[in-house]
Amino acid sequence: MNEQSNLSRREREIMDIIYKFKEATAAQVHEHLPEPPSYSAVRALLKVLEEKGHIMHRQEGPRYIFLPTTPPEEAMNKALKHVMRTFFDNSTEKVVAALLDITEETLSDDDYIRLTQLIERARQEGR
Repeated sequence: MNEQSNLSRREREIMDIIYKFKEATAAQVHEHLPEPPSYSAVRALLKVLEEKGHIMHRQEGPRYIFLPTTPPEEAMNKALKHVMRTFFDNSTEKVVAALLDITEETLSDDDYIRLTQLIERARQEGR
């Protein structure tokens, strides 16, 4: 399967919609795309994504329901690794520091405790 980075902007937007809703029809994808192309173009893009192995479909009556072939957690990990390589020199420390920088106002004391526990567990497991 190709990685997300090998997708066009429009294909990534479609994948984002399918992941957000866990599954979607062509009409739902079309409805949620910013400045959508024609409905026919959306169907053609869905076919391309299926041929590339990023999505599959099941049929319910006359409709196709499209689902991602990669579980969300795996896709999330691949995307995060790509961002780490591209913007943070593959440094977990830099990623965490950046996240703390942009979210510090929204983190509660419980969030900080949980993050501390996760860091300690990772340290103990040798990650």
